[in-house]
Amino acid sequence: MIPAWLVELRPAIDAELTRRLERAPGKLGEAMRYAVLGAGKRLRPALVIAACEAAGGAGADAMPAAAAVELLHAYTLIHDDLPALDDDDERRGRPTVHKVFGEGPAILAGDALLTAAFEAVAELREHGGAAASVLARRSGASELIGGQMDDLAMTGEPALAELEAIHAKKTGALFAAAAELGAIAAGNRAADREALARYGMAFGIAFQFADDRDDGDFPASAAARKQRTAELVAEAAAAASGYGALGARLVELATWIGARV
Repeated sequence: MIPAWLVELRPAIDAELTRRLERAPGKLGEAMRYAVLGAGKRLRPALVIAACEAAGGAGADAMPAAAAVELLHAYTLIHDDLPALDDDDERRGRPTVHKVFGEGPAILAGDALLTAAFEAVAELREHGGAAASVLARRSGASELIGGQMDDLAMTGEPALAELEAIHAKKTGALFAAAAELGAIAAGNRAADREALARYGMAFGIAFQFADDRDDGDFPASAAARKQRTAELVAEAAAAASGYGALGARLVELATWIGARV
Protein backbone atom coordinates (compact mmCIF):
# COMPACT_ATOMS: atom_id res chain seq x y z
CA MET A 1 0.00 0.00 0.00
CA ILE A 2 1.27 3.45 -0.93
CA PRO A 3 0.54 5.21 2.41
CA ALA A 4 2.51 2.54 4.31
CA TRP A 5 5.36 2.74 1.79
CA LEU A 6 5.54 6.53 2.19
CA VAL A 7 5.66 6.15 5.98
CA GLU A 8 8.44 3.59 5.61
CA LEU A 9 10.52 5.87 3.36
CA ARG A 10 10.05 9.07 5.30
CA PRO A 11 12.67 8.60 8.07
CA ALA A 12 15.50 8.14 5.55
CA ILE A 13 14.33 11.12 3.49
CA ASP A 14 13.99 13.32 6.57
CA ALA A 15 17.42 12.28 7.79
CA GLU A 16 18.90 13.32 4.45
CA LEU A 17 17.08 16.65 4.56
CA THR A 18 18.09 17.28 8.18
CA ARG A 19 21.73 16.58 7.38
CA ARG A 20 21.64 19.12 4.57
CA LEU A 21 19.91 21.80 6.62
CA GLU A 22 21.72 21.47 9.94
CA ARG A 23 24.53 23.81 8.97
CA ALA A 24 22.21 26.68 7.96
CA PRO A 25 22.79 29.38 10.60
CA GLY A 26 20.56 31.27 13.00
CA LYS A 27 17.07 32.46 12.18
CA LEU A 28 17.59 31.66 8.51
CA GLY A 29 18.32 28.04 9.34
CA GLU A 30 15.33 27.87 11.67
CA ALA A 31 13.04 29.13 8.91
CA MET A 32 14.46 26.67 6.39
CA ARG A 33 14.02 23.71 8.72
CA TYR A 34 10.52 24.87 9.68
CA ALA A 35 9.55 24.91 6.02
CA VAL A 36 11.07 21.55 5.09
CA LEU A 37 10.80 19.27 8.10
CA GLY A 38 7.16 19.69 9.06
CA ALA A 39 4.16 17.71 7.87
CA GLY A 40 3.92 16.29 4.38
CA LYS A 41 4.00 12.91 2.66
CA ARG A 42 7.42 13.42 0.98
CA LEU A 43 5.72 12.24 -2.20
CA ARG A 44 8.08 13.98 -4.62
CA PRO A 45 11.30 12.53 -3.14
CA ALA A 46 9.58 9.15 -2.89
CA LEU A 47 8.85 9.37 -6.61
CA VAL A 48 12.53 10.06 -7.31
CA ILE A 49 13.43 6.87 -5.45
CA ALA A 50 10.70 4.78 -7.14
CA ALA A 51 11.74 6.03 -10.59
CA CYS A 52 15.41 5.29 -9.89
CA GLU A 53 14.57 1.76 -8.83
CA ALA A 54 12.32 1.26 -11.87
CA ALA A 55 15.25 2.22 -14.10
CA GLY A 56 17.48 -0.34 -12.35
CA GLY A 57 19.22 1.89 -9.83
CA ALA A 58 19.47 1.74 -6.06
CA GLY A 59 17.32 4.00 -3.94
CA ALA A 60 20.35 5.21 -1.99
CA ASP A 61 21.87 6.55 -5.21
CA ALA A 62 18.82 8.77 -5.68
CA MET A 63 18.97 10.45 -2.26
CA PRO A 64 20.69 13.67 -3.40
CA ALA A 65 18.06 14.12 -6.10
CA ALA A 66 15.27 13.16 -3.73
CA ALA A 67 16.43 15.83 -1.28
CA ALA A 68 16.72 18.36 -4.09
CA VAL A 69 13.11 18.10 -5.21
CA GLU A 70 11.82 18.40 -1.63
CA LEU A 71 14.03 21.42 -0.94
CA LEU A 72 12.85 23.07 -4.14
CA HIS A 73 9.24 22.20 -3.39
CA ALA A 74 9.53 23.82 0.05
CA TYR A 75 10.96 26.97 -1.55
CA THR A 76 7.93 27.21 -3.85
CA LEU A 77 5.52 26.83 -0.95
CA ILE A 78 7.22 29.57 1.09
CA HIS A 79 7.05 31.99 -1.80
CA ASP A 80 3.53 31.00 -2.88
CA ASP A 81 2.25 31.70 0.64
CA LEU A 82 3.63 35.26 0.74
CA PRO A 83 1.18 38.21 0.79
CA ALA A 84 2.26 39.24 -2.71
CA LEU A 85 1.13 35.86 -4.11
CA ASP A 86 -1.45 33.60 -2.42
CA ASP A 87 -1.36 35.43 0.95
CA ASP A 88 -1.90 32.30 3.03
CA ASP A 89 -1.68 32.32 6.83
CA GLU A 90 -1.61 28.53 7.26
CA ARG A 91 0.10 25.63 5.52
CA ARG A 92 -0.45 22.00 6.55
CA GLY A 93 -2.24 22.98 9.72
CA ARG A 94 0.24 25.49 11.12
CA PRO A 95 1.28 29.12 10.45
CA THR A 96 3.13 29.77 7.21
CA VAL A 97 6.80 30.65 7.27
CA HIS A 98 6.29 34.38 6.81
CA LYS A 99 3.77 34.49 9.67
CA VAL A 100 6.30 32.90 12.04
CA PHE A 101 9.57 34.46 10.88
CA GLY A 102 8.53 37.57 8.94
CA GLU A 103 8.36 38.24 5.22
CA GLY A 104 12.02 39.12 4.73
CA PRO A 105 13.40 35.98 6.40
CA ALA A 106 10.80 33.89 4.57
CA ILE A 107 11.94 35.19 1.20
CA LEU A 108 15.56 34.53 2.09
CA ALA A 109 14.75 31.05 3.41
CA GLY A 110 13.07 30.24 0.09
CA ASP A 111 16.07 31.55 -1.83
CA ALA A 112 18.43 29.48 0.30
CA LEU A 113 16.38 26.31 -0.21
CA LEU A 114 16.44 26.82 -3.97
CA THR A 115 20.22 27.09 -4.01
CA ALA A 116 20.49 24.09 -1.67
CA ALA A 117 18.49 22.05 -4.18
CA PHE A 118 21.06 22.70 -6.88
CA GLU A 119 23.90 21.94 -4.48
CA ALA A 120 22.26 18.57 -3.84
CA VAL A 121 21.88 17.51 -7.49
CA ALA A 122 25.48 18.52 -8.16
CA GLU A 123 26.42 15.52 -6.02
CA LEU A 124 25.21 13.10 -8.70
CA ARG A 125 28.82 12.95 -9.87
CA GLU A 126 29.13 12.67 -13.66
CA HIS A 127 25.35 13.15 -13.98
CA GLY A 128 25.19 16.33 -11.91
CA GLY A 129 25.12 18.62 -14.91
CA ALA A 130 22.25 16.74 -16.52
CA ALA A 131 20.33 16.75 -13.24
CA ALA A 132 20.86 20.48 -12.71
CA SER A 133 19.67 21.18 -16.24
CA VAL A 134 16.43 19.25 -15.67
CA LEU A 135 15.78 20.94 -12.34
CA ALA A 136 16.43 24.39 -13.79
CA ARG A 137 14.21 23.86 -16.83
CA ARG A 138 11.31 22.39 -14.90
CA SER A 139 11.41 25.01 -12.12
CA GLY A 140 12.02 28.06 -14.31
CA ALA A 141 10.09 30.65 -16.27
CA SER A 142 8.70 28.29 -18.91
CA GLU A 143 7.24 25.83 -16.42
CA LEU A 144 6.88 26.07 -12.62
CA ILE A 145 7.40 29.81 -12.16
CA GLY A 146 5.60 30.52 -15.41
CA GLY A 147 2.66 28.49 -14.11
CA GLN A 148 2.52 30.62 -10.99
CA MET A 149 2.42 33.70 -13.23
CA ASP A 150 -0.44 32.17 -15.21
CA ASP A 151 -2.22 31.44 -11.93
CA LEU A 152 -1.90 35.06 -10.87
CA ALA A 153 -3.50 36.18 -14.13
CA MET A 154 -6.41 33.72 -13.86
CA THR A 155 -9.85 35.22 -13.29
CA GLY A 156 -12.90 33.10 -12.60
CA GLU A 157 -13.02 29.39 -13.28
CA PRO A 158 -10.97 28.46 -16.35
CA ALA A 159 -11.90 25.90 -18.98
CA LEU A 160 -10.51 22.44 -18.32
CA ALA A 161 -7.80 22.73 -20.98
CA GLU A 162 -6.57 26.02 -19.51
CA LEU A 163 -6.66 24.60 -15.99
CA GLU A 164 -4.69 21.54 -17.05
CA ALA A 165 -2.08 23.73 -18.74
CA ILE A 166 -1.57 25.67 -15.50
CA HIS A 167 -1.41 22.46 -13.46
CA ALA A 168 1.13 21.01 -15.90
CA LYS A 169 3.43 23.93 -15.19
CA LYS A 170 2.83 24.48 -11.47
CA THR A 171 2.56 20.87 -10.31
CA GLY A 172 3.29 18.49 -13.17
CA ALA A 173 6.67 20.03 -13.92
CA LEU A 174 8.19 19.20 -10.54
CA PHE A 175 6.79 15.66 -10.56
CA ALA A 176 8.20 15.23 -14.07
CA ALA A 177 11.55 16.50 -12.79
CA ALA A 178 11.39 14.07 -9.86
CA ALA A 179 10.83 11.07 -12.11
CA GLU A 180 13.46 12.13 -14.63
CA LEU A 181 15.97 12.79 -11.86
CA GLY A 182 15.37 9.23 -10.70
CA ALA A 183 16.28 8.03 -14.18
CA ILE A 184 19.42 10.20 -14.17
CA ALA A 185 20.47 8.83 -10.78
CA ALA A 186 20.01 5.28 -12.14
CA GLY A 187 22.37 5.82 -15.07
CA ASN A 188 21.09 8.66 -17.26
CA ARG A 189 19.74 6.56 -20.16
CA ALA A 190 17.81 8.75 -22.61
CA ALA A 191 14.95 6.26 -23.00
CA ASP A 192 14.45 6.07 -19.23
CA ARG A 193 14.52 9.83 -18.87
CA GLU A 194 11.89 10.30 -21.57
CA ALA A 195 9.54 7.57 -20.31
CA LEU A 196 9.78 8.55 -16.66
CA ALA A 197 9.42 12.27 -17.31
CA ARG A 198 6.24 11.45 -19.23
CA TYR A 199 5.08 9.39 -16.26
CA GLY A 200 5.82 12.21 -13.82
CA MET A 201 3.94 14.82 -15.82
CA ALA A 202 0.80 12.70 -16.14
CA PHE A 203 1.03 11.74 -12.47
CA GLY A 204 1.51 15.35 -11.37
CA ILE A 205 -1.50 16.69 -13.24
CA ALA A 206 -3.66 13.85 -11.89
CA PHE A 207 -2.34 14.63 -8.40
CA GLN A 208 -3.38 18.27 -8.73
CA PHE A 209 -6.81 17.34 -10.04
CA ALA A 210 -7.21 15.16 -6.93
CA ASP A 211 -6.27 18.13 -4.75
CA ASP A 212 -8.83 20.28 -6.60
CA ARG A 213 -11.48 17.72 -5.71
CA ASP A 214 -10.41 17.56 -2.06
CA ASP A 215 -10.44 21.36 -1.79
CA GLY A 216 -13.76 21.79 -3.65
CA ASP A 217 -12.09 23.96 -6.29
CA PHE A 218 -13.37 24.48 -9.85
CA PRO A 219 -16.74 22.73 -9.39
CA ALA A 220 -17.90 23.37 -12.96
CA SER A 221 -15.29 20.98 -14.35
CA ALA A 222 -15.56 18.29 -11.65
CA ALA A 223 -17.06 15.61 -13.91
CA ALA A 224 -14.69 16.37 -16.77
CA ARG A 225 -11.70 16.36 -14.41
CA LYS A 226 -12.67 12.92 -13.16
CA GLN A 227 -12.67 11.55 -16.68
CA ARG A 228 -9.43 13.32 -17.54
CA THR A 229 -7.78 11.98 -14.39
CA ALA A 230 -8.61 8.43 -15.45
CA GLU A 231 -6.89 9.12 -18.77
CA LEU A 232 -3.82 10.57 -17.04
CA VAL A 233 -3.58 7.61 -14.66
CA ALA A 234 -3.73 5.24 -17.63
CA GLU A 235 -1.03 7.29 -19.39
CA ALA A 236 1.23 7.16 -16.33
CA ALA A 237 0.67 3.43 -15.87
CA ALA A 238 1.49 2.80 -19.53
CA ALA A 239 4.75 4.72 -19.21
CA ALA A 240 5.71 2.62 -16.17
CA SER A 241 4.53 -0.73 -17.52
CA GLY A 242 7.62 -1.15 -19.71
CA TYR A 243 9.67 -1.64 -16.55
CA GLY A 244 7.80 -4.79 -15.55
CA ALA A 245 8.18 -5.73 -11.90
CA LEU A 246 10.63 -2.88 -11.32
CA GLY A 247 7.94 -0.39 -12.33
CA ALA A 248 5.19 -1.92 -10.19
CA ARG A 249 5.54 0.78 -7.52
CA LEU A 250 5.04 3.49 -10.12
CA VAL A 251 1.89 1.80 -11.41
CA GLU A 252 0.63 1.49 -7.84
CA LEU A 253 1.32 5.19 -7.22
CA ALA A 254 -0.68 6.19 -10.29
CA THR A 255 -3.59 3.95 -9.31
CA TRP A 256 -3.55 5.42 -5.79
CA ILE A 257 -3.87 8.95 -7.15
CA GLY A 258 -6.66 7.89 -9.51
CA ALA A 259 -8.63 6.47 -6.59
CA ARG A 260 -8.65 9.90 -4.88
CA VAL A 261 -10.76 11.57 -7.57
